[in-house]
Amino acid sequence: MVLITDDSFNSDVLNATGLVLVDMWAEWCRPCKEMRPIIEELAMNYAGQITVGNFNVEDNPRIPPQYDVHSIPTFLFFKDGKLLDKIVGAHPKEEYENRIEKYK
Repeated sequence: MVLITDDSFNSDVLNATGLVLVDMWAEWCRPCKEMRPIIEELAMNYAGQITVGNFNVEDNPRIPPQYDVHSIPTFLFFKDGKLLDKIVGAHPKEEYENRIEKYK
């Protein structure tokens, strides 16, 4: 997984080729922590096919408002720099797999 920050967002997400799944989270967020193993598994299962990145909203306050991130966890799906989809909240792994398969 890639650590994405306000400063690296353009290069890691907007200038990236292919599908990028951005996990918007915070250390204090229980649902974020519950989702962590699922997101790590997706990153391993789709290694070489998509990019999965972690974005700590507490440490990086500039980017989330640009994408209407008001609740966490929020998962943003970008392809070739364009936002395609958003999932807010914790959902079963299959929900993320379905989106990945749809967009990759």
